[in-house]
Amino acid sequence: MAGPSGQSSVVGGGDRPSSEYAPALTLLASLFFTWGFISVINNTLLPHLRSVFDLSYTQTTLIESVWFIAYFFASIPSAKLIERVGYKRSIVVGLLIMAGGSVLMAPAAMLPSYGVVLTALFIIASGITLLQVAANPYVTVIGPPETGSARLNLVQAFNSLGTTLAPLFAGYLILGRSKGGTSAPDVVLTQAEKLADAQSVVLPYMIVAVVLVILAVVIARFPLPAIGQSSQRVSREDRAGLSLWKHRNLVFGIPAIFIYLIAEIGVANLFISFVSQPDIAAVTHEEASRYLAMLWGGMMIGRFAGSFLMRRISPENVLAGFSIAAFVVMIITTFAHGPLAMWSLILVGLCHSIMFPTIFSLGIRGLGPLTEEGSGLLIMAIAGGALVVVQGWLADRYGLQWSFLLTAACELYVLFYALWGARVTHPLPELKPIAAEHG
Repeated sequence: MAGPSGQSSVVGGGDRPSSEYAPALTLLASLFFTWGFISVINNTLLPHLRSVFDLSYTQTTLIESVWFIAYFFASIPSAKLIERVGYKRSIVVGLLIMAGGSVLMAPAAMLPSYGVVLTALFIIASGITLLQVAANPYVTVIGPPETGSARLNLVQAFNSLGTTLAPLFAGYLILGRSKGGTSAPDVVLTQAEKLADAQSVVLPYMIVAVVLVILAVVIARFPLPAIGQSSQRVSREDRAGLSLWKHRNLVFGIPAIFIYLIAEIGVANLFISFVSQPDIAAVTHEEASRYLAMLWGGMMIGRFAGSFLMRRISPENVLAGFSIAAFVVMIITTFAHGPLAMWSLILVGLCHSIMFPTIFSLGIRGLGPLTEEGSGLLIMAIAGGALVVVQGWLADRYGLQWSFLLTAACELYVLFYALWGARVTHPLPELKPIAAEHG
């Protein structure tokens, strides 16, 4: 992979102590925190927009589908940009793209315009896609390969810290300052109240834009270790003898990411609407956002625990155990009522916690010089979140609670991947970080 101009000379090999990478991992943890925080603002934004624009569940989940469609279109261009300018510059570009999309939320709210909202969210998601393509494989290969899954789960735990705090932030600044967010679910808003509610999103997104620009400046000035020669894209002649499709762990990992995202996003997007129902918890949307923070908090706890467990137990076995637990709690959610249904849905956050980082690290294991391309395909598979619209359709047609059977089915594929699909075939030499990457 072509590095950026001004890259420093080689300073070490694959045996460098992990403590040397601690400053870079700390900075990257803040990056994971930031995009997790921004992504989950959507979970509180969706019920808000549903009341502003009088949307059905299908139309509401379509907003999130647009967000994930960005992963499909932006993943391969992101991988090519990383090849051309390097990891660090690509991360900076991704942050600035996200900042631009956040600023666009202001005119979207002032109009208000459903179409401009979709455009702004697509831009933000494109920036996050670039960060995902760059940062996930980078964290996996920056240290010893045998602890790649544990390392990625650790920084993803900070992503979950962002997702835990985001509902509280958005619940206070969006739902807490809006008529729709503080009223009972069946209250009909006047046109003036809808306009005022729409404008409540301006302040939080302006705050987000400022933070993104500051983080971009910090990363631009920080010397990140660069990935070594084995990560560079091989020449066309050498590449002819290598095929991504010979690697079972990648071939089955792509649909595993795709299917898992349907489960995670479906739960997160419909959570507030579900627990607000009279036969579940009978709370306002603002109050429900606090319970949503607990769901994401479970993901944070699970990722810290998963990072610890995977230093002693194989990632495949940990993934299998968590997927079985997720299936059980989703069955309880589907058939129970009252607090039991609500708390079982909250628990699925803990069960989902290690799934994305573990599937991702298992999917790129043994890809060697093909890691960059494999990473791009796995991140593209995040577009599976766009199919949350299917769960929205099921909720409209059969009822919100019954729609969670789709989530339960998704957990079974993750179990299949853990037990069989993640096995490595035709492994290539592992990647090694070797240099500091400067701006």
